[in-house]
Amino acid sequence: MPDSMTGAANELRIAIAQLNPVLGDIEGNLALARKAREKAAADGADLLVLTELFISGYSPEDLVLKPSFVAACQRAVQAFAADTADGGPGVLIGSPWSENEGLYNAVALLDGGEVSAVRFKVDLPNYGVFDEKRVFDVGPMPGPISFRGIRIGVPICEDIWGEEIVECLAETGAEMLIVPNGSPYSREKHEIRLQIAVARVVESDLPILYVNQLGGQDELVFDGGSFGLDADRSLAFQLQAFAETVTTVTYRRDADGVWSGKGNACAEPLCSDETDWLACVVGLRDYVNKNRFPGVVLGLSGGIDSAVCAAIAVDALGPERVHCVMLPYRYTSSDSLEDAQACAAALGVRYDTIPIAEPVEGFLSSLSGLFAETQPDTTEENLQSRTRGTILMAISNKFGSMVVTTGNKSEVSVGYATLYGDMNGGYNPIKDLYKTEVYRLARWRNARVPEGIDGPGGEVIPVRIIDKAPTAELRENQTDQDSLPPYDMLDAILEGLVEEEASVAEIVARGFDEAIVRRIENLLYIAEYKRRQAAPGVKITEKNFGRDRRYPITNRFRDRG
Repeated sequence: MPDSMTGAANELRIAIAQLNPVLGDIEGNLALARKAREKAAADGADLLVLTELFISGYSPEDLVLKPSFVAACQRAVQAFAADTADGGPGVLIGSPWSENEGLYNAVALLDGGEVSAVRFKVDLPNYGVFDEKRVFDVGPMPGPISFRGIRIGVPICEDIWGEEIVECLAETGAEMLIVPNGSPYSREKHEIRLQIAVARVVESDLPILYVNQLGGQDELVFDGGSFGLDADRSLAFQLQAFAETVTTVTYRRDADGVWSGKGNACAEPLCSDETDWLACVVGLRDYVNKNRFPGVVLGLSGGIDSAVCAAIAVDALGPERVHCVMLPYRYTSSDSLEDAQACAAALGVRYDTIPIAEPVEGFLSSLSGLFAETQPDTTEENLQSRTRGTILMAISNKFGSMVVTTGNKSEVSVGYATLYGDMNGGYNPIKDLYKTEVYRLARWRNARVPEGIDGPGGEVIPVRIIDKAPTAELRENQTDQDSLPPYDMLDAILEGLVEEEASVAEIVARGFDEAIVRRIENLLYIAEYKRRQAAPGVKITEKNFGRDRRYPITNRFRDRG
């Protein structure tokens, strides 16, 4: 009921739209928003909340520097505003916005058939994967917007990561905070968001509704996980991570004028292994589907990396859209042949065997004169890998399926991957997982079937693949540890060098041999040119290769401390 003194309602039903827009598909995103509003209306909601830059998709990067793109986004918002003349739910929607010669990351309030208010993002992130200062102007400090007699603060994503903007909203009369976000996944990110939100609640004494995007966009995956905190810091609601939904939550104002969302449902949190796996699945699924590939093809070697990638692909796309190919040569063991076939059978995918002896020997024959006075080395090994890459790309060209590349972060770090060979491909779902993490997730997936996937249960990655020593099988009796330290040691050193930017001395102080640490540091630096030519892949850690970590290729620095 409305308050007799203020005329404002004491109950507000808010529809949280945790959806998966497609970047640049303005008409499609508008249709998605309209469908969400229909659901909100059916649920009796007063207000529908969509996420940051929803109408354009997040993050549009330099696309927003194209005036025609921004104009198309604003026309779509205006058209959506006209829908609200029906007296149904009002809408908060994110869009790029051009006004008074400025270009802003904005949120518009649509109600009564018009754009009744617009607020601009103030704190533009310029670190890690973010580069908003490059394309957007800084907005003015915001005041709250009035929605049907209720004063709502609408800080946008990064605007709640510091104190100043929320403080301004509280001081100018906001009764609650609704925060539209495009916050990408990284490990333990949900806890970080909660801590930030709790800090703002403590400072402002205002409840916060944190609404986050879902889905994959190139390297980034958005995990949703929208939530609300009441003014007493208790959890008002929690939506499931990695689940697309339009869910209506109810807020009530007490006699003291404080809004509370007590009584709404709270989803159970997912474990870290499940969120990592689902991030890989969603990232691959959306990259394939949003770029309109009919399916994927990958080389299935009988090793752990390709087996895990095949399982992720099946979970993402279903077995009918995954084609696995064994490409054996003289060094391929009978165990690998058996293990690859067993993995394909467990996943239910199409599986073909294409021997590569004839093309490899053809290359060697063509080069025999030039190589006559030399000894075999990695050149001949790389020819095998490049032959496999060429065959997979030929299959891709002929049938349209995208090649999935399968190198893990440990190999990508130290350059144990062949350009134009096993690095061939359109996308890499495990690019940001170290080798030890790949093994851990394989064991986890064999024991669990996560919700919302298209793959089978049971042992989808044969235990023998998990238990055997890793090897590229490019020469007789080869194992990875012939030239690398054990992966538990290698990964610990790499986490220090990459994730922490730790010095060699700091890593040595943890008990590692100095010569090994310096060798790994050197391998890390000299492999930068390969990483620049690698396929994009899902961001899992705080420091993925690509947008997070931008090192020069030409670089003679080595840590001598």
